[in-house]
Amino acid sequence: MGVFGLLGSGNLGNDGSLEAVLHHLRTAHPDAVVDALCGGPERVTARYGIPATRLHWYHAEYRTASSVAAMAGKLLGKLVDIARTAAWVRRHEVVIVPGMGVLEATLPLRPWGFPYSLFLLCAAGRLLGTRVALVSVGADVISHRATRALVRAAARLAAYRSYRDTLSRDAMRAMGVDTARDEVHPDLAFALPTPRSYAEPGTVGVGVMAFRGGNDDRARAEQIYRRYVDGMTRFVRHLVDSGRSVRLFTGDEVDQPVVAEIIATVGSPRVSAASVSSLDELMREMAAVDTVVATRYHNVLCALKVGTPTLSVGYAAKNDVLMAEMGLAEFRHPARAVDAGRLIEQFTRLEQRAPELRRTLAERNLAVAKRIEHQLTALSAAVLPPTRSAAGSAPAEFPTAASQEIR
Repeated sequence: MGVFGLLGSGNLGNDGSLEAVLHHLRTAHPDAVVDALCGGPERVTARYGIPATRLHWYHAEYRTASSVAAMAGKLLGKLVDIARTAAWVRRHEVVIVPGMGVLEATLPLRPWGFPYSLFLLCAAGRLLGTRVALVSVGADVISHRATRALVRAAARLAAYRSYRDTLSRDAMRAMGVDTARDEVHPDLAFALPTPRSYAEPGTVGVGVMAFRGGNDDRARAEQIYRRYVDGMTRFVRHLVDSGRSVRLFTGDEVDQPVVAEIIATVGSPRVSAASVSSLDELMREMAAVDTVVATRYHNVLCALKVGTPTLSVGYAAKNDVLMAEMGLAEFRHPARAVDAGRLIEQFTRLEQRAPELRRTLAERNLAVAKRIEHQLTALSAAVLPPTRSAAGSAPAEFPTAASQEIR
């Protein structure tokens, strides 16, 4: 059995989805032998104890080609990856793509990067008889023609598809994919254990992102980035001037410069940065603050999952859908046009209604827990081989270094 995606590449949300799937396999399919084709194989092997192969033959795949040699390397890599992907897929009965926004382009995305890799995976699966399962994935309507074609073809070739929200399923239907048999389930990160809450009074969690818009915003990416960072910096300064302590969070390694700039600009000992390497650690941090204001999708999700009143500074419709599903639809602010004054007003209302919102989140999280259990059961029934463990016996330990962490 294989797992596939931009795993081990520094994005906590992607790795959190992997953790959820590995935990399910360890408990429901203890005989499964698992390896990965992924973005950061060294990290995946070190953290989860499973063999892993690099997704791309050309190591500088995601760097901008600045020379003829680099362009030639990328082109050769595309050809080599056809054979590499097919050889890897051939060794598996099932390949799982665990969550992630693999069918969307809400952030800058080149068609011959991950969309091409996903297409190779699904095409190889169809040709070689390996079932490819896209599990609780995110999607949106893609305008770029080449990216749209690759994503649509990959989705059509997959043996199993489920989505993390109705927005995603509707998007794939709009792009010409037959979704009549596709189900909608919560994001896989909701399957992770929820840590206990021990909030520090007066502390606000602020999740920031190196946000530069989406695929269609490349010409004004720096303008969008500057407005976002300046707006979030003014908001953090307001919190500090109001006597609050601020804990800064990120969801990807690329966000660290934003944290450094805010800390340097505000210049207050009340502002600190959390250091986390997993969604479990992130949730513990989110549970330790009174309220959260965050941008990255899985920052928002983690805060909601632990029951912390949250304001989403969203960069895509998926943020808005998540907030609505969890009962906090009114607490949304656009990352593309951060207005510090309006953000402060929304945050004030969030704090005033915090007790009520905590009760709402507790109710919604109970409902989500039942739905995510159904997703994993449906996945097993649809594409995974039955376990060979004796009935009634304790499940064998799934061989990952993170087994203790993902229980």
